[in-house]
Amino acid sequence: MNAIGQRSESGPFWTNRWFQLVVGMLCMALVANLQYAWTLFVAPMNSRHHWGQAEIQLAFSIFILTETWLVPVEGWLVDKFGPRPVVAGGAVCAGLAWVINSYVTTLPMLYVSAVIAGIGAGGVYGTCVGNALKWFPDRRGLAAGLTAAGFGAGAAVTVIPIANMITRSGYEHTFFFFGVLQGVSILVLSFLLVKPVPPRSFVVAGRSLVSRVDYTPGQMVKQPVFWVIYICFVAVAAGGLMATAQIGPIAKDWGLARIPMTVFGMTLPLLTLTLSIDNICNGFTRPLCGFISDKIGRENAMFLIFVGEGLALLGMMQFGTNPYAFMVFAALIFLFWGEIFSIFPAICADTFGSKYAASNAGTLYTAKGTAALLVPVASVLSATGGWSAVFIAAAVITIAAGVSAKFFLAPMRKRLIEQSSEASNEAGNEPNVTLATNTGAGLPHWSNQNGE
Repeated sequence: MNAIGQRSESGPFWTNRWFQLVVGMLCMALVANLQYAWTLFVAPMNSRHHWGQAEIQLAFSIFILTETWLVPVEGWLVDKFGPRPVVAGGAVCAGLAWVINSYVTTLPMLYVSAVIAGIGAGGVYGTCVGNALKWFPDRRGLAAGLTAAGFGAGAAVTVIPIANMITRSGYEHTFFFFGVLQGVSILVLSFLLVKPVPPRSFVVAGRSLVSRVDYTPGQMVKQPVFWVIYICFVAVAAGGLMATAQIGPIAKDWGLARIPMTVFGMTLPLLTLTLSIDNICNGFTRPLCGFISDKIGRENAMFLIFVGEGLALLGMMQFGTNPYAFMVFAALIFLFWGEIFSIFPAICADTFGSKYAASNAGTLYTAKGTAALLVPVASVLSATGGWSAVFIAAAVITIAAGVSAKFFLAPMRKRLIEQSSEASNEAGNEPNVTLATNTGAGLPHWSNQNGE
């Protein structure tokens, strides 16, 4: 049996697709601190320079916008030149940004560093997710989920050493040390990345609809199906962000934040314990839900998970004033929300092909930036209608996205794939992918043109 990525039979071991997946996960873990560890530096930086926390946090907003909106460009570079040079460039930018942070004395310099960091993080993120989609067209949900989970795993491992080093040696030394460590590590790993070489023809047996045609980003954005996917992404991301970004203020307003909770012999404030559990759920759900979507189909998974997210939001609104219910429903919100970073890249590649998967998934990823712009709406809603208005709004748009995925997106996507397949056959072009409609359980079947 000849499958994509099984190149280890005739080449070095690092050309095996599972090895490539692990390298991508490591790169993601090493670049994650640019986002998740930032909060540890804000207070000591403000104590040193007295710039104000709002002014310092503007650098984080600049980082997120740069990381999100440049991913399509970085994805295009991956599709054209392969993953190695893009990740290598991202490694240099990621390391350089934190080294600059160790020397910054003015806010403009900090903002320039945030742009460089965003370029670096986006280059690594977009490349690793796009590469996973290309290596694993038979398990795109699982592969994208594992890769995205790596983005949080690195911060989980290094957050304590970073916090300790800031306390012991100062934030400047910490920026410099981890900037060099992370940048050099990603740079070394980038040389192990290789460009996927898809087979001439293969069969995917399962419930997922897979395109025979490779769409360029320009062709993709002209398809109404893309915009339905994009709107669903924005809706779920915005709904989740609106709620998750307000977990801290909500816990404080409800008088729950400092309630001591004992778990496994450790006593922690409820908010601290809740956030720890939420982060675990947020990472765990990405490969889990990606795997589920591989088995039952993307839209079916989206329907179940997005409706579950909406019900969890309503449950938090109704029962969240109870400490135990608050922890449970907060965990469910993160569990149902984090999967957007595995299912949406997977459905994008399923619909628009593997050849331009990195740039196409990067274009779709801008929906995260669009959703982030809607998060301040939560503050407006809470000021006028209380926290219940926030939860109701988030639940409504999330459930609407799930219903839309099942009853609007699914038939539209099926129709597009069937039409593109017919057009490809009529034109006499050899398709990239042949869809097998076998819906039985088990592993996908791969074959080349000789049936091997």
